[in-house]
Amino acid sequence: MAAGLLAGTLLAAATATMALPPEHEIQRLILAVEESVEKERWGEAAEYLNRLQSLEGQKPPQYLYYRGRVMAQSEHYNEAMSALENYIAGTGADGQYYTEALKLITDIEQARARQGGRSNDGSGGEPVAEIRPANGDSPERLQRLYLVDSDRKALIRHMNTLLDLAGWRRDPKVIREGSSPDLHYQVSVPNGEIHFRETRTDDNGNRSLTTHALPVYGVSPVIEWSCENATESCWIYDPRDGSRFLRLGIDRDRAEEISTTLGRLIRLLQQPEGGS
Repeated sequence: MAAGLLAGTLLAAATATMALPPEHEIQRLILAVEESVEKERWGEAAEYLNRLQSLEGQKPPQYLYYRGRVMAQSEHYNEAMSALENYIAGTGADGQYYTEALKLITDIEQARARQGGRSNDGSGGEPVAEIRPANGDSPERLQRLYLVDSDRKALIRHMNTLLDLAGWRRDPKVIREGSSPDLHYQVSVPNGEIHFRETRTDDNGNRSLTTHALPVYGVSPVIEWSCENATESCWIYDPRDGSRFLRLGIDRDRAEEISTTLGRLIRLLQQPEGGS
């Protein structure tokens, strides 16, 4: 009953404030998240964060910090770590919650260790991708892994390997041998832009191809991501406006790896030599 009343209250509040311009609605929801976290109303804080995520527009740095806190409280440790690391990368030591974020990262590492190195992220016990080097391995190791002669080629090859494993399916429980996912991406980098070739299969088995271009100059290499059990999907968000960009199968480890690899590729392409 209490949960139903809370949901109804939040829905009414959302309806009442729809007229606010996005920049003011973002600030209002940030204040609501802060208050909910201070009072340890974690479910309420998560609801406000979900609404913030769906809004287009620049979100303040503390959004990532509070996202990390709420995800950690829910034991979604991969998403919590990603949010906190992105907060620190974006604000540096001058960030308002720099010290708190560092301490929370340590707490998460200790919690992971107590769980035997695996988080309670609801991934259903799916096996981790066989290739997982991009988070911390050197560019030289990636080149050796993929037998290529540049960092750029290695990151593109690694990104495509991960995307091959991360295709979205309407029914992820039915994966026939040799079958293709209903939504699949591949990456190429012509003329300094990242192109995502999207292959979409409809209910009748018809395929359509679309290419989405992501210019790298002027965009942040900090890539946000999230996963939703309700839709059995993970999302990579567009660094230009925070909107949903790539829809993946629900595997949090893999989504985190893809977001990290994409961020590394953007950062590399933003360098004068472009990693060529």
